[in-house]
Amino acid sequence: MDANKGNDDASQSPSMPKNIYKDPDDGRQRFLLELEFVQCLSNPTYIHYLAQNRYFEDEAFIGYLKYLQYWQQPEYIKFIMYPHCLFFLELLQNANFRNAMAHPGSKELAHRQQFFFWKNYRNNRLKHILPRPLPEPISAPPVPVVPPAPVPATTPPLPAAAPPVHSPMQYGAPPGSSLPKSDMRMASGDRRKRNW
Repeated sequence: MDANKGNDDASQSPSMPKNIYKDPDDGRQRFLLELEFVQCLSNPTYIHYLAQNRYFEDEAFIGYLKYLQYWQQPEYIKFIMYPHCLFFLELLQNANFRNAMAHPGSKELAHRQQFFFWKNYRNNRLKHILPRPLPEPISAPPVPVVPPAPVPATTPPLPAAAPPVHSPMQYGAPPGSSLPKSDMRMASGDRRKRNW
């Protein structure tokens, strides 16, 4: 009878799973895997690889990309080392972008644009951060006219013209030198490997 009573209690209790999965490392492994995958999205070549292998045609994978948008929240964004991955994650929500990344030209375009962003980011940012000087006023006050100084009647004599100075680094031998110019092209003879 007691065995039947135990079965009745199990059938009347709410439907709770008997084996609740407990993550042994409290989700650390999943966090690291998702972080790594999201950061891989900063590489246009990897996105091209996913498009070529038809990952973007799988509805479950597209759902996973939507799920990964939680990385844009402030409590998670601080772990991102490559911020372009969040930009590409946002672009991957659009079906047109996913289809375009299957073409090598689109991959190259994205890669070039990413390079130009990195190349010019600091200068573009400094343009907006550094203070600019105030513009000069257009109308300046009139300048008083000063009469020219009187010129003395006698002018000192001009110094004699100096002889031309030759460059300290002469090309070849000085003119009139008896030293022959060395020609390095033929100095060591024929450099081709000979097969005897």
